[in-house]
Amino acid sequence: MPVTPEDRSAQWAPEPRVVAVGWLLAATSALVAALIDDPRGMLLLIAAAGLLGLFALLGTLLRPRLSADARGITLRGVRGAKQWGWGEVNVRVVRTRRLGRESSALEIDADNAAEPDLVLLGRLDLGADPQDVVDHLIRLRT
Repeated sequence: MPVTPEDRSAQWAPEPRVVAVGWLLAATSALVAALIDDPRGMLLLIAAAGLLGLFALLGTLLRPRLSADARGITLRGVRGAKQWGWGEVNVRVVRTRRLGRESSALEIDADNAAEPDLVLLGRLDLGADPQDVVDHLIRLRT
């Protein structure tokens, strides 16, 4: 399938609704921790609020998580952005089955890069089905 002008670049990031729910749950956990009378429960709620807040913060700041164009792909992470040309990476969908449920992830294998890396991104990271993302990346690559 040929690449159309609107397909020359693309970006994927966590869905804003999911990030908003993370912020809401973090705030709710912190509020309930402030109102509860049980010290152990308060500790658990503070830990939950911290973790939820951290994940929501990452979902807010690391946007877009993955971007691609005709030159290659860029991945944003906690330690900065990594860029690879198409000749340095292979992309595919990895499917696993655990506890009777199948999940899929986008695998970016930068084995040919100057600094080899292997990255797995799931639906929460991409905000889209990993199979659809791989299909789009393959169209960009050709």
